[in-house]
Formats: sequence, C-alpha cells, structure tokens
Amino acid sequence: MKEKNITIDLTTGLQARPAAQFVQLANRYTSDVFIEKDNKRINAKSIMGLMSLAVGQGEEIKLIVDGSDEEVVLKELTEFVKQS
Repeated sequence: MKEKNITIDLTTGLQARPAAQFVQLANRYTSDVFIEKDNKRINAKSIMGLMSLAVGQGEEIKLIVDGSDEEVVLKELTEFVKQS
C-alpha cells in the first residue's frame, strides 16, 4: 500500500469534468484507490464519492493506493491533479 499527500493544483479542483476524468483514470487500473480529506475516506473510482468531498484548488488530499500496479497509479493520478 502506498500513500501520498497531494495539494490540488487544478484551477477547478476536482469538480465536474476533472472529477470524471480522475475517476476514469483510476478505473483503468486494478489497484484499489481511495482519497482521504477531512477524515473522510472515499473510493476514488466512484464519481459520487469524489464529488461528495468537494475538493477545491489548493486543498490537500491523501491518495491511498493498494494493489499490483500501485506505483503507476500513484504517479498517474498525482500528475493529473498537479496540472494547472
């Protein structure tokens, strides 16, 4: 299992279209992917879960990945949220 704290650089945060793209990217992999924010953990492969966090630009999340491809997943999702 890998964990990483990440600050969201996307200008819109993880709302609407970026949230959908993030979920689609997470679903390409077999690893379990979770996001924690404010002591709430959601499945990052669920659009409803991700939208419920209301992650805005400049906020910090913890990305938790567990599985055979966790290194690649962590790298790809980190790069995605670091776009500005």
